[in-house]
Amino acid sequence: MKKYHLLFYLILLNLTVTANNRTEALLSILKSNKPDYIFVVAHRGDWRHAPENSIAAIKSAISIGADMVEIDIQKTKDGDFVLMHDNSIDRTTNGKGYINNYTVKELKNFKLRYNSGELSKETIPTLKEALSACKGKILVNIDKGENYLSDIEPIIKEAGMENYIILKGRDSVNDVKKKLSLYKNIIYMPIVDLDTSGAILYIDSFLKDFQPIAMEIGFKTDDFEQLSYIDKIAESNCRIWINTLWESLCGGHDDEKAVNDPDNSWGWVLKNKATIIQTDRPEELITYLKQKGLRKIDW
Repeated sequence: MKKYHLLFYLILLNLTVTANNRTEALLSILKSNKPDYIFVVAHRGDWRHAPENSIAAIKSAISIGADMVEIDIQKTKDGDFVLMHDNSIDRTTNGKGYINNYTVKELKNFKLRYNSGELSKETIPTLKEALSACKGKILVNIDKGENYLSDIEPIIKEAGMENYIILKGRDSVNDVKKKLSLYKNIIYMPIVDLDTSGAILYIDSFLKDFQPIAMEIGFKTDDFEQLSYIDKIAESNCRIWINTLWESLCGGHDDEKAVNDPDNSWGWVLKNKATIIQTDRPEELITYLKQKGLRKIDW
């Protein structure tokens, strides 16, 4: 009997270590730009199976194997931070009003809605609660986080997540360097719209003076010469982040097109050097990437 107890303990210990090491392994691959592993980012969590920006959506994203979860934050009346895309609770809860008019305690009285509009049992999570759910299991992109860096840094540090947070923005390279001077461990990725004037100068400034791990690119159409900028980014050992959330972000090669024609959606962005894809269909994308041999990893 003792032998079986020991075996059970060892299995449990191995599972615990594996879970704790997952984010470290993902971070290592992210920084190495491993070409046969494409990162999948679950936009607002796995909101097709749970309310967006909920703990359940985060846990679902983890369970299907997403590498990163994108969450949105808003500041409350009492100076805390909760997960919410909109600045009001009207669309996603059974309440009404702006978030900055409520304390966290007051917000906890409301229930989150599924995408269908049906009420769930989920409440609005704080950033602290969300990071606790993510720790050791998934990387985190905090949307709008760069606007509140000094406020959220203590929350991130308390959660032990300093190395596993990704922020993105459109600030100049000099502004980013100043902003991040006190926060060395947080990963920052610049965002550039390729079909705007000055795009190549913006790209060059970051490649020269910042050397980001990745750069998010957006483009409304897929028939313009600026797509050649992608090669310049990729040749600098910088990952390409493409959002396939809707047409205007990826030249029409979006998630909805992928439902019936994945090769002309996700396949197209892969051919154009994407190694990080943010999606509203993480489960389907992971299945597609596995079929293409693009999820190779040894845990």
